[in-house]
Amino acid sequence: MIDLTRRQALFLAASLPFAETVTRARAAAQKITVALDWTVNTNHIGLFVARDKGFYRDAGLDVEILPYGDTGSGTLVANRVADFGISGSLGLFTQKSAGADLKAVYAVVQSETGRVVFNADRAAIKTPKNLDGLTYGGFGSAWENALLQTIIRHDGGKGDFSTVTLGTSAYEALANGAVDFTLEVSTWEGVEAELKGLKQRNFRYADYGVPDEHTTLIVSSNAFLAANPKAAAAFVQATQAGYAFAVDHAKEAGELLVAANKDTLTNPALIGASLKALNDGHFLKSANGAIGTMDKAKMEAMGGYLFASGILLDGNGKALKDKPDLGSYFTNEFLVG
Repeated sequence: MIDLTRRQALFLAASLPFAETVTRARAAAQKITVALDWTVNTNHIGLFVARDKGFYRDAGLDVEILPYGDTGSGTLVANRVADFGISGSLGLFTQKSAGADLKAVYAVVQSETGRVVFNADRAAIKTPKNLDGLTYGGFGSAWENALLQTIIRHDGGKGDFSTVTLGTSAYEALANGAVDFTLEVSTWEGVEAELKGLKQRNFRYADYGVPDEHTTLIVSSNAFLAANPKAAAAFVQATQAGYAFAVDHAKEAGELLVAANKDTLTNPALIGASLKALNDGHFLKSANGAIGTMDKAKMEAMGGYLFASGILLDGNGKALKDKPDLGSYFTNEFLVG
């Protein structure tokens, strides 16, 4: 017992310098908070991979992924409640135009994942112009009307349709025939419908006059970026490594995401199928190898489209009269080592 006690004492004494080093390292790690745009899904996979594989830790960061709540991620970031946030490109453009302090720093997806979707047995719907006179199950934003009118009119239709605002209930309504068409994310709701055996067809926005876009982004605030350029670069590059891992090691990344969110991600098959769709469609990493990078022409085309459509409003809720400096809405500088 005496020898054992001495060995323990010697071990503890030898361990103290290491323990102190670890403690100092943890104390030195900069705390970073990230807000989600929705309940956890495969769009967020790079964040969880980077956290749980130690990429953030190795970059000197202590990253907390905040649970999704009622307040939008863009609002949390602009008000410095969160340092970074997942955001739709629509949210970035509309909130920043209204005065919010936001700047996109990473493109989660390289091209549009949204689709106009309808049941496959609707033989009369051959092209978007056939949506005229039908009922749309919507989500309550002005963007939807502009989007759908562009798509239908580009195909030679009038852009006249009825709208019932249903939110996420639109998918059930579509399945049971209560509405004729809706919008969905092909890599999530589209995959889920396929797993359920629902037969659907869809139209891709960019095929009918709507600019292609980086549907999902990571944003920060100019205030945070200016005050913490090194931490911002460390976060963005570690996050990029997380998404790259999800491309190269999809199975392990999917399992990690499920393990980290057991209470919410109760259907591992959906995660696997969604991640496959993201990778097969070259959404997380483009066919030419781009990952995380925002395409300047693509960003400015979508911003210009929203401006021309009267979607971008100022802080008083009035449509912008002058086209804003869209280049100030995003930057790739933190992706550079």
